Amino acid sequence: MIDIHCHILPGIDDGSPDMETSLEMARMAATDGIRTIIATPHLASAEYPKEKLLEALAELNAQIKNHGIPLTILFGAEVQAHIALEAADSFCLAGSSSLLVEFPHSYLPADSEDLIYSLVTNKITPIIAHPERNGQISRELWLLAPLIELGAKTQLTAESITGELGMTAKNCADYLLQKRQVHYIATDSHSPGFRKPILSKAVKQAARIIGKTEAQKLVSGYNILLPPSA
Repeated sequence: MIDIHCHILPGIDDGSPDMETSLEMARMAATDGIRTIIATPHLASAEYPKEKLLEALAELNAQIKNHGIPLTILFGAEVQAHIALEAADSFCLAGSSSLLVEFPHSYLPADSEDLIYSLVTNKITPIIAHPERNGQISRELWLLAPLIELGAKTQLTAESITGELGMTAKNCADYLLQKRQVHYIATDSHSPGFRKPILSKAVKQAARIIGKTEAQKLVSGYNILLPPSA
């Protein structure tokens, strides 16, 4: 399995605070059957020095290897929507043309369709992070369809699907799965205890709605890492 959204880089954002925590997250992920994680620290400025993230990534991979953990961490970022166009050239996921985009948590901006259109026109595939946790989308479930029609993909949080983030997020996640408006499941893990780095439980739950084959596809890195990894 591949986790395309995880805050595992130590000391970068509100995710893992240190290497020890990152290694514990890596062990949990590997035990769950995750073999690749795309590290996606929050990015609020397109001018953030990419080199700093690459250095942290290299050090984490070296420590993971030294500790014998069967896991690889790849480069990425969770980019705030208002800087998505400026950041797209440097912060796509794992060297692909897919960009993880974070909208505000409480509402969907009025220019969202314009943003998606602009990214797609520039040959960038926007992946909308955790739409089921967006307050407006969870109330107005039809809002995602026009963005998907424009070319956006969506990524649900694993613990939303399992109900660990509350019934509002779960009900929205279930609806989006039923409507086949989900393209990825990821952990959005910040620590071993805050949105755990575990995908298998969500895959099993999603399989009850869309079937095992389609659920597995959502954690395959489809169209990001080709060919999909196990």
